[in-house]
Amino acid sequence: MTANSRVTTRRQFLRNSTSATAGVALGLNLFGTPAMRSVRGANEKIRVGFIGVGNRGSQLLQGFMAQDNVDIVALCDVYEPYLARDNSQVGQAVINSIGERVPKMGEKFPGEVARYKDFRRLLDRKDIDAVVIASPDHWHAIQMIAACRAGKDVYVEKPLSVTIHEGRKMVEAAAKYNRVVQVGLHRRSSQMYADLAKEMQAGKIGKVTVARAYRVSNMSPSGIGKYPDKTPPKGLDWDLWLGPRPMRPYKDNIAQYKFRWWQAYSSQVGNWGVHYFDAIRWVLNEEAPISISAHGGRFAVDDDRTIPDTMEVIFELPSGVLLVFGQYEANGIAPLESGEIEFRGTLGNLYSGSEGGGYKVAPSPAGQFQPSKPRGKPEEKPAAKGGPDLTVLHIRNFLDCVKTRQKPHCDIEMGHRSTTFALLANMALTTRSRLDWDPKAERVTNNKEANKLLHYQYRKPWTL
Repeated sequence: MTANSRVTTRRQFLRNSTSATAGVALGLNLFGTPAMRSVRGANEKIRVGFIGVGNRGSQLLQGFMAQDNVDIVALCDVYEPYLARDNSQVGQAVINSIGERVPKMGEKFPGEVARYKDFRRLLDRKDIDAVVIASPDHWHAIQMIAACRAGKDVYVEKPLSVTIHEGRKMVEAAAKYNRVVQVGLHRRSSQMYADLAKEMQAGKIGKVTVARAYRVSNMSPSGIGKYPDKTPPKGLDWDLWLGPRPMRPYKDNIAQYKFRWWQAYSSQVGNWGVHYFDAIRWVLNEEAPISISAHGGRFAVDDDRTIPDTMEVIFELPSGVLLVFGQYEANGIAPLESGEIEFRGTLGNLYSGSEGGGYKVAPSPAGQFQPSKPRGKPEEKPAAKGGPDLTVLHIRNFLDCVKTRQKPHCDIEMGHRSTTFALLANMALTTRSRLDWDPKAERVTNNKEANKLLHYQYRKPWTL
């Protein structure tokens, strides 16, 4: 198999994959050349391996390939068409299920790129400096900790983990092995949010008491669809895809992208909410909530999902702020006046634009018994035309930190704390209770049943 645009047949791919597995045991890569090269020096290119090259992994692959100091040397995926980077090999059932979410692929790599089904074989290579983890969420912790143990720096997608226990163990692993870890919450690379954090903490709109954000997508009536249990498609290692989660029958609306609507593998409050939780935490200089309550359920969408189509969660923050997140997947009109996050202050409201693209301030009118004088003037900072792609900036920051060993924009502790918000939201909804949270001990203090959701027992042989 070559790493250029030459079409590879399924038979050729399988033959080469078998050869690659044997080659790893012999210390060779896919092309029979030594796989145990020395790690590149500070002035040389950063050699990167990818674990998970589906929808988001493909987007990140393009971002890393655009950097002039990166060599993509290895890819890993449990679905052969994605690993082959050949769109024509994707099964029709997968196409019917996720449509445009099938990555286009067909990249032209300038050098040789090894391919692995098992991420452990990729991590065995001594010539890889950093790995990008864009696998399904339930794999992040195992793969990230293994990568740190193998001496690799890591760019890991959000949400960081599917349990709070996993997240803390990931933080500990990064520290133990002295690795640079960037979590894919790319708003942390937004200059607008960096400036806004300083201005808001200095009182730009007075005392903020409420921050709101929403995930809105009208998926009624059929959502992710209803599919029968069936044999996994050719080229997919279903057992390896499930990994630490219990064995279950395959459905066409799980593995490829739609796993985000299955509680065992992800959630939409984790997929979308974590972006907003992270930005709000940053702007308001908050670490963790002290109380969480949530409501919701499957109210309108008739599909196989195991997460709500409608959900609203309220976090109480230590400084006296209510953080409200709504997941509305049964209607499609935006709840906010504009932008992606609303901050409500005593002097006015601020609306931040999508992914940090500008903002506007609406002064607050006077309320009951208060002087009628104006509380400021309207303000608008438009988004820069043709502004930078935050994902690309986030990748660039990670690569710079791999060289300098400085802390990246969204280091592992930041990513863990923001992901914790999402996981607590799910815990509150599952237990149908208001949870009091101790952020230092990372334990619920008023509900023993909720603490049972801090982790789960992995399917053998997987461990942290």
